[in-house]
Amino acid sequence: VPPEAVGHRALAVNLSDLPAMGAEPRAVLLSLLLPDGLEVATLDGIVDGLVALAQRHRAVLVGGNITRTPGPLAIDVTATGTVHPRRILRRSGVRPGDEVYVTGTLGDAAVGLRCLQQERGAADTYASCVERYLRPEPRVRAGLLLGRNRVASSCMDVSDGLADAVRQVASASNVGIALDAAEIPLSDAVRHWHERMGGDALETAFASGDDYELLFTVRPPHRGRLRGVLQTMRTPVTRIGVATKERDLVVRGATGTRALPAGYEHFRTG
Repeated sequence: VPPEAVGHRALAVNLSDLPAMGAEPRAVLLSLLLPDGLEVATLDGIVDGLVALAQRHRAVLVGGNITRTPGPLAIDVTATGTVHPRRILRRSGVRPGDEVYVTGTLGDAAVGLRCLQQERGAADTYASCVERYLRPEPRVRAGLLLGRNRVASSCMDVSDGLADAVRQVASASNVGIALDAAEIPLSDAVRHWHERMGGDALETAFASGDDYELLFTVRPPHRGRLRGVLQTMRTPVTRIGVATKERDLVVRGATGTRALPAGYEHFRTG
């Protein structure tokens, strides 16, 4: 991973949490734990990547800390933003009947990582996926429009895979969610990779992270608001399911209905 991409990723994964709540990025704190052997050019690349992304989203690097460590390199970022209290997007606002949407496509970053780890010769063929992994783009504009126009009833960024995001939103809102397998947005590159290498592209979308898209819900009466926002959002949006009164989390497909895959979990109990 190039140093510039390391800095970009370090900030992007933090910025992504702000539009997921409808907040506009404002200030960034950066703390670095630097090994003795780290080259100055590497450090410059990391900082340049972070600052370039911050400037694109009008966030200011206002401070932080630098200290020495025997290793490894550690980068700690805190990103802050602002949002009007009545426009905050939460995970707990879903009601039965709300429609479930997601921005962009899913699984691209996972394929990009696999290219870098397993088949570097394929990096050119799947360059779009490699770029999605190296330099994820937080959906800042999309989140701000969803919040300011009171379009979304809930929102969360898809950092650890679709299954994790769906499960967390459903749990916070005490609802079930039924997804349509055929509607999960997958890029041509992701489909092609799985045709060549095997595996299930849909399972990759459910279980793999680093896409940093937005999962959000919209009440049926607010579809008009969503249509208006989509004209200026510049980001593809796909309806992938609906919230239900039953607490079940399911995926509907051509062969029937199955339980939502477990997906990725940071912390497992039991």
